[in-house]
Amino acid sequence: MRHVFPCGTPALDFVGTLQARRGQTPDERIGTPGRLDTWFVQSGLLDKEPGSDAADPRAALDLREAIYSLAQARIDDRPLPAGAVTAVNRQATGAPVAACLRPGGARRLGTASQALTDLAREAVEVFAGEEWPRGSRAPPSQSYDRFRHGARRANRAAVSGIAADGHRRWTADSRKRRDGGSVHVCRVR
Repeated sequence: MRHVFPCGTPALDFVGTLQARRGQTPDERIGTPGRLDTWFVQSGLLDKEPGSDAADPRAALDLREAIYSLAQARIDDRPLPAGAVTAVNRQATGAPVAACLRPGGARRLGTASQALTDLAREAVEVFAGEEWPRGSRAPPSQSYDRFRHGARRANRAAVSGIAADGHRRWTADSRKRRDGGSVHVCRVR
């Protein structure tokens, strides 16, 4: 199975593993140990499949739904749900993936639980900031698209087609537009 990663951050891409969420037949992309392992490798969280057991997909689905609840609350401009916050925080306290520097580059090795910990920590970074951009909803058949512009600060520049060094200017321009000032509009590539 080939996965897509359009959001710029693994935590938000993880939400997209349930495609057509509101459709009649949602497509579960990580419901088995093998599919979950494949997602971990294709997302770059791990270099090789961790050999997930039967309990790992359940833990992954629980974390994904907690992240989805947090994203939904941000989009709807509501307080973050306490249950989702607790679930993400609980997973974030685990041991992270081991990153090892080697002559040929870095290697990321770990278990499914460690990869989920990295995802939870990423979610903490994404939802802790107050600059979550509110956007319109995408069509229900493309559930991951609605989170595309919610990537953390470091990735938002790439998502919107703006060079990283122009991020401060873009943020200032966005605030001016929001507050009624006149400023040029940046085009998304």
